[in-house]
Amino acid sequence: MPRYITITLEKRQVTAKALLLDDEAPRTCQAIWDSLPIAGPAFHGKYARNEIYAFVEPLVTDPGPENTTITPFTGDLCYFNFSNTALSNPGYGYEKESALPGTGQVVDLALFYGRNNLLINGDQGWVPGNVYGRIVEGLDDVIAAGTDIWTNGFAGERFSYARVE
Repeated sequence: MPRYITITLEKRQVTAKALLLDDEAPRTCQAIWDSLPIAGPAFHGKYARNEIYAFVEPLVTDPGPENTTITPFTGDLCYFNFSNTALSNPGYGYEKESALPGTGQVVDLALFYGRNNLLINGDQGWVPGNVYGRIVEGLDDVIAAGTDIWTNGFAGERFSYARVE
């Protein structure tokens, strides 16, 4: 039976519904599902292009690499797991106290709202992400919100993820 989650940009009051890709990424989908609800500060991608994401505490389990890509499509949801030190370069602009959880690991849950994304980072090289979901409702609103975040900033925005039961 298909499973769905909602993803909300709280400040902009935009909610989308996503299908979990259980057949393609069963470990990642289960780790996400078991960890919901999840929320964290939202940011706009600096390198990847059309990406909005949140840093959250590590999930109940780390699924490891699964259904990875470096070229996510419009509407794709991706999971990334970084060491806290991998994102400590001042060039990223994150304030550790407000953005990066203090656990030593940082989970990045990303939503891609446009095409031609390439997951490469000047410090880390290729950064493959686990594609675990796809937006099935509300994509136009997400595209508009992503564009607004890019042009007007992400200050004060939060991503929240919840189950659709």
